[in-house]
Amino acid sequence: MVRRVVVTGLGTVNPIAHSVPEYWQGLLAGKSGIAPITLFDVSAFKVRFGGEVKNFKPDAVIDSRSLARLDRFAQFAMFAAHEAVKDSGIDFAKYDAFKCGCIIGSGIGGLHEFEDGHETYRTKGPGRIRPLVIPKMIANAASGNISIKYGLRGPNTTVSTACSSAAHAMGDAMRTIQYGFADVIVSGGTEAAITPMGLGGFIAARAVSERNDDPATASRPFDLNRDGFVLSEGAGILVLEEYEHAKARGAKIYCEILGCGNTADAYHITAPHEDGIGAAEAMRAACREAKWNLDDVQYLNAHGTSTPLGDAAETKAVKHVFGDRSSQLMISSTKSMLGHLLGASGGVEAIACALSLKHGVIHPTINLHTPDPACDLDYVPNTAREVRITKVLSNSFGFGGHNCSLALGAI
Repeated sequence: MVRRVVVTGLGTVNPIAHSVPEYWQGLLAGKSGIAPITLFDVSAFKVRFGGEVKNFKPDAVIDSRSLARLDRFAQFAMFAAHEAVKDSGIDFAKYDAFKCGCIIGSGIGGLHEFEDGHETYRTKGPGRIRPLVIPKMIANAASGNISIKYGLRGPNTTVSTACSSAAHAMGDAMRTIQYGFADVIVSGGTEAAITPMGLGGFIAARAVSERNDDPATASRPFDLNRDGFVLSEGAGILVLEEYEHAKARGAKIYCEILGCGNTADAYHITAPHEDGIGAAEAMRAACREAKWNLDDVQYLNAHGTSTPLGDAAETKAVKHVFGDRSSQLMISSTKSMLGHLLGASGGVEAIACALSLKHGVIHPTINLHTPDPACDLDYVPNTAREVRITKVLSNSFGFGGHNCSLALGAI
């Protein structure tokens, strides 16, 4: 028998918030977290803005010795995990450590440490490379350090599928619990790619917006004048738990994760399939696993990156799946406010979905002022909408043609 999986804890740090309550308030208010980059000198760069985590103070929850051993991306994960575990109310010491695990997604990993380490090598030679370069830069540093902190000896893996990493991690976590390999999994995603190489690389790939004159409106998913995504950073971490396990300890339950659709475009390393066929099948697969009729889905948290090709392809994918009912589906893009957190996106967006299911409010897609004829659906433009929903899909698509759609339901 396949076991039920529920969400019992939420944690985040992102461009608009350092906690879940602050995040939710910001989303409903349509707050933009996009501003000029301050982490390094961007004067020579064609793009000079992004979604930084401003005034980040990880020492509030991470001791100084541990902090020195963590790249910024892992610090984000540890910070968000602290909030998620506290929110869940779970005391891991009371449970079988081998039935508690951690599955975290990151598209890039420790890019800060990689660049710093290379600069040390270049300027001072190989003998001066720090011993912690590799332990800090490896993509599994987040999941490894979370498991160490909480004594999680069960399944512990890292997923790296570019911008769908967090969603795939949560899908893996769901199935790990469903089939009895664990009772509790800390899951989600983290990323910290606002570095000279990270920003420069995405500029070279012509993937990011160049709207330096007005950063706050640069991320404009589905708008006719969109010109690329906005590079951002942060983490979204959730505690996933077997339903009876959560009930037995009297846990607060946000929602249930019922399905995960996982497909590939097999088309291009950076561009989505223009007809959205892989994305469409991911949504269908998530609904099949959830045992939903397609007509039951009320809300879609879109991948919605603000790229010309991506938003149009996702709109086509929605129409492939929902047909004439597409116009009745409510859709919004969290990235309109946060920018694109790459491998962490699915985590922060799953949190938004969980809160929408719990509170009966859908956050808006901001900066949507000029409709695009190729994107002609209901994207909940600019103003939050109060509406009771019970069935939600959350889309995450990544370079490499990776597609993931999660089905989340009220409980």
